[in-house]
Formats: sequence, C-alpha cells, structure tokens
Amino acid sequence: MQRVTSRQNPRLREASRLLTSSRERRKAGRCVLEGEHLVAVYCERVGPPELLIVVDEARDDPAIAALVASVPASATLAVSRAIFADLATLPADIGVLAVVPSPAPAPAPPADFCVLLENVQDPGNVGSILRSAAAAGVRQVLMSEGSAFAWSPKVLRAGQGAHFHLAIFEHVDLPAWARAFRIAGGALIATVARRGTPLYDASFGRRRALAIGNEGSGLSAALLNESTTRVSIPMPGGVESLNAAAAAAVVLFECVRRDATA
Repeated sequence: MQRVTSRQNPRLREASRLLTSSRERRKAGRCVLEGEHLVAVYCERVGPPELLIVVDEARDDPAIAALVASVPASATLAVSRAIFADLATLPADIGVLAVVPSPAPAPAPPADFCVLLENVQDPGNVGSILRSAAAAGVRQVLMSEGSAFAWSPKVLRAGQGAHFHLAIFEHVDLPAWARAFRIAGGALIATVARRGTPLYDASFGRRRALAIGNEGSGLSAALLNESTTRVSIPMPGGVESLNAAAAAAVVLFECVRRDATA
C-alpha cells in the first residue's frame, strides 16, 4: 500500500476527474464507487477494483481492513481525511472509494424478466429502479439514450450495489427491442398514469418486460405502440401519479407476487 500526501498524485487526480465529470466517466469507461458497501459488492460480484483509496484512520475498521486485504497493495492508496474529503462527493467518514471499469455486458438474448427505462432522467430514480429490479429478480435493464448515465455517482449510490446483480445495457433503441421481444412471444408491460388496465386486473405472462417512462411525459408513442399491456396503478387516495421509482417498485413486486402464487 502506498501512502499519498500530495493532492497532485496522478491516480488521485484521475479519480477526482471521474467523480466530477460525466464526460470523463464515459470517455474512460470507468466509474467511482464510494463507501464500503458498494466496494464490497463489487469485489464479491466482479473482483478487485483497479484502484482502492482509503482514509488512514479508517484502516482499523474491520470491514475496510477486509477490503484492503483483498486488493493488491500496488492498487491501494492511503490518504489523510483532508485529502479524501477534497476528493469524494460524500463525507470522509465513508472511509473508502474505488475506481472500477464501468461494466459493459456483451449482447445477449432477452431474459425472461427485463426492465426498460425510457428517458428516465433523475439519477435517484434510475438508481432506485435498479435496486428494486435487482431485488425482484430482474436480469436485464435496457436504457434509452436519454436516460441518466447508469454509472454516475448518484445512480450508483441510489442503487446500493444493484448494478452488479444486473446486466445493464445503455443507448438502446427501445421500440425496436420491444418489437422483437413481442414478436418472440414476450409481453411488454407499459406503465401509464391514466386509462390503463388496473394493474391488479391486468393479464401478463412470465416472460415480460416492464417499461418505465420519463418522469414528466411518460412513455413515447413509439414504445407504447409496441406494448402488449398498458397498466395503471390504482390510487384511491386521489394523487395524480407516483414517481417513476415508486411506480416501478409497485409493478415489479406485483410480478413477484404473481410468480409466487402461480
């Protein structure tokens, strides 16, 4: 392990650029994981990160010590709280961050349970949907070009490690994908705020994709035209709509409930 005392260290500066610039993250194909939980999930599911940065005082924490032990010493930097605080977007108390390649799964046939995100732009919503999708047993998430970058710090924090339980495909032509999925016998469940079949009355099989649209405008006409079922969540309280992440969770776990009782 190398102890770094200069903020000008090249590897620290690279981590800082990745944290602060979406352009740099996309260009480099790398992202930054902040906090022991995210880094531990990555290590468990993928392997050691390219770079681990730890706060000197945090090395006595058993969980962080275990991470340090699992990463080659040449890939580990120890820094002061002050340097870490300048670098990270979260408080220095988190104690650790890691630079990792942004996973890019190889093209694959559609899974039996997928989520489509069309122009979902809020990073918190995207991360929360990924977390609910992973918990519900979804295998693939396909995202349109207009959606928030899946590997941004805010999305990663909201996802809480869900990214590494999913195959995430970005910049997908969702109407074309949905058309092929439907022709092959899959059901595309389109969520709409109003005038859809009430969710608990709707019929859809076990091979399905759930489409979630933009927070303001919903799903595009092109994607709605490829749907086999349009569903709305009953809201007897009179609220006009749920946010995208809440709506996705409701529909995802209705699918889970049906699978459990089938």
